Amino acid sequence: MNPDFKTNQPIVRFENGVLFETADDYVTETPLTIMVNQEEFATVICSPNQLEELVLGFLASEGVILKRDELKSIEIDEHRGYAHVEITSPLHDRIQLSTKRLVASCCGKSREFYFHNDAAIAKTSMSNIQLTPSQILSMMTRLQAQSRVFQATGGLHNAAISDGNDFYIHRQDIGRHNALDKLYGYCIQRHIGVRDKVLIFSGRISSEILIKAAKIGVGMIISKSAPTTLAVQLAHDLNITAVGFVRDNYFNIYSHPERIQQINM
Repeated sequence: MNPDFKTNQPIVRFENGVLFETADDYVTETPLTIMVNQEEFATVICSPNQLEELVLGFLASEGVILKRDELKSIEIDEHRGYAHVEITSPLHDRIQLSTKRLVASCCGKSREFYFHNDAAIAKTSMSNIQLTPSQILSMMTRLQAQSRVFQATGGLHNAAISDGNDFYIHRQDIGRHNALDKLYGYCIQRHIGVRDKVLIFSGRISSEILIKAAKIGVGMIISKSAPTTLAVQLAHDLNITAVGFVRDNYFNIYSHPERIQQINM
């Protein structure tokens, strides 16, 4: 596996009125079919790195496993593009394989439409995390500084999980959900609690990304981009602090600002 999950290939470029031959980097994309108890569960299109973390985080976010000891084994066959997973319970006992949508409610608050499994797994945050503005700006600066493959290719999503101080893990993938699943899988593998952690994300905070954050169980998500209206509504309902447009020396807080400490920077 290419450790940088990118390749350099010849191309033809047009620049300043001239066509000429050169080479360029672009990201590697590969399908990974996940087999659970010898049954095909899903095929994920992903970057071919940290695949065990990806599979573990994906299965946890989909409700296939709820804790690490429910996983009996996981084997990655990179050559054929398969992940073979054995869990302690039958697959259909753990998840409803349905694309039907529903409206759920919690504590009298409205809940928008999303997949049945999302409604069952998304958690209302109980996080007590408190961050300063300088911590938020520093984490985003660090994310951008570590995104070297993105800088070379422009073809990846970047994400990190942190406590704002000492703990910081960075992952990249062509899929925005995949990058978050890799972080979740990393924490599950190492029995790292996520409740008082923050997700740092390079892309737009959509409702799907907000629901992913709720499934992981963090109390805060920050991004250099904008949120959507539905994401902000869900963030209010799920007690998640959503922070967007984290750039230079400013950012916007869209929900639950009480987790950001007002102090002199």
